[in-house]
Amino acid sequence: MEDPQLEVLLPKKRIQERVGELAKEISDYYLFSREPVVAVCVLKGAFVFFADLFRKLQFQPEIDFVRLASYGEKTYRDDQVYYAKDLEVSIQSKQVLIIEDIVDTGNTIDFLIRQLWDHDPKSVKVCSLLHKKERKEIGVSVDFCGFYLEEGFVVGYGLDCAEKYRHLEDICILSQ
Repeated sequence: MEDPQLEVLLPKKRIQERVGELAKEISDYYLFSREPVVAVCVLKGAFVFFADLFRKLQFQPEIDFVRLASYGEKTYRDDQVYYAKDLEVSIQSKQVLIIEDIVDTGNTIDFLIRQLWDHDPKSVKVCSLLHKKERKEIGVSVDFCGFYLEEGFVVGYGLDCAEKYRHLEDICILSQ
């Protein structure tokens, strides 16, 4: 197999600008409600985005983490979503904000939303750094979106391929 090629799609500076804009949009939305909010980070891919976004929010939500996987070491989605880590804080009667790295087919985020509704939250909203529509299989709503993508497999800024490339500060298209 050839060495993969990386092409910068979104440079670090543009990502940070957009994260700041998203933090303002989210803060404006939740500040007026004055109700408890739990921000749920989807591990592993969203951890970098989550940390940057969380520090820029103008309110203090509780935080928790879930771990889902549908890609494993492949560049295509498996039919099975793996739920490796569940919530540790109660979300009952609270507003929930899911922080995701990328919404692609919609299967993984749909699975998570259904799981969270079983915990009786007041609301569930989705914030995704990337929203890719080319392979959409399930129509899920992304309430706060960083960037829309047309196609390509992306890595960097927490996103990986077989646990590689998470460390990149830019988001890059990975090609063989």
